[in-house]
Amino acid sequence: MDRLVNVVRPYAWGSTTALPELLGVAPTGEPQAEMWLGAHPGAPSRTPRGPLDEVIAAAPEGELGAATVGRFGPRLPFLLKLLAAGAPLSLQVHPDLARARQGYADEERRGVPLDAAERNYKDANHKPELICALTPFEGLCGFREPRGTALLLESLGVDALKPYVDLLRAGPVEAALRETLTAVLGADRASTDETVSAVAAACARLAGDATAAGEVRAACAAYASIARHCPGDPGVLAAMLLDHVRLEPGEALFLGAGVPHAYLSGLGVEIMANSDNVLRCGLTPKHVDVPELLRVVRFEATGPGVLRPARAVGGEEVYATPVDEFRLSRFVRAKGAGSRSAHDLTTATAQILLCTGGELYADADGGAERLAPGQAVFVPAGERIAVSGAGTFFQATVAAVETEFAVGS
Repeated sequence: MDRLVNVVRPYAWGSTTALPELLGVAPTGEPQAEMWLGAHPGAPSRTPRGPLDEVIAAAPEGELGAATVGRFGPRLPFLLKLLAAGAPLSLQVHPDLARARQGYADEERRGVPLDAAERNYKDANHKPELICALTPFEGLCGFREPRGTALLLESLGVDALKPYVDLLRAGPVEAALRETLTAVLGADRASTDETVSAVAAACARLAGDATAAGEVRAACAAYASIARHCPGDPGVLAAMLLDHVRLEPGEALFLGAGVPHAYLSGLGVEIMANSDNVLRCGLTPKHVDVPELLRVVRFEATGPGVLRPARAVGGEEVYATPVDEFRLSRFVRAKGAGSRSAHDLTTATAQILLCTGGELYADADGGAERLAPGQAVFVPAGERIAVSGAGTFFQATVAAVETEFAVGS
């Protein structure tokens, strides 16, 4: 077992207070957006044995287990994060595995530098992800049913939105969503500036209208806030095609390939396949490749699909997803006599244990560690590990291998 020292990424959208409050340290005054826990080469966690990516590379089967290496290769297949949003993230989608491999190979063949602004594919992997709220969390996830969006846009009374209203009502769901998003992202920038300004004012008015439905007021307040953060950005109009969602602590969202989404505010635990592939739709000054984006987006009105954990053996709460690369569980250990008993968490795959509340003790073959909120350990495959104390922690493992181990144990 290795205590992890983790890198905090200071992206501009990060909260200045959420991560410091969790970690019990003084704010720096600068945004602190993401704390990465894992072996991604962009910001690997450090261990007493060295950077985690190098530790794994030196003995992949010993660290990850033979089954994980056989299935995913000699690297940790997931990346765990603490994400603290103080402003909207970019509106984005992630490719499926086939498109990621094709896109990466194509850009490599054309010699597009990995750090080029126009580069879409940083690796050949997909990036399904799960975000679990630690505080009230707000975001956008998946397309709203087109006729519902048409009613919302119409209620704003902005003449420039009428062509989009007509497109949303013109045909089947897939065609209506595709044509509307294409029109929004292809609109003249000067006219878009005026439209976004008018939409922001209209959304602010509707958000304060006590006669409007509560979910409409909440969505309009979110869109007005996005417009204030991203004035004139076509992504503001694209964002209005998506469902607005609020998560309570413990609730989660799963984002599969092609599902447009944006996180707006709050602190959460995020887990994903170990990839950095993002295609942006807007709410960002970064590159937006509209033709490639339209190849990747799934034009389906699926709803946000709030995910709640399923209770399993020993108090484990599992966030079930259709993904092999990761499995996220939560454990909430109450104070009292029971806190002295220990959860045996030994698995056939590598795991990361992250404390998010209270005071916990991890006891492994390699020693013992006290864990306060925001602190974490890496446990190699097969190493005996047990956790005691009172508090909340998350366990990140490899889903496919963990399932096989549980069935055969």
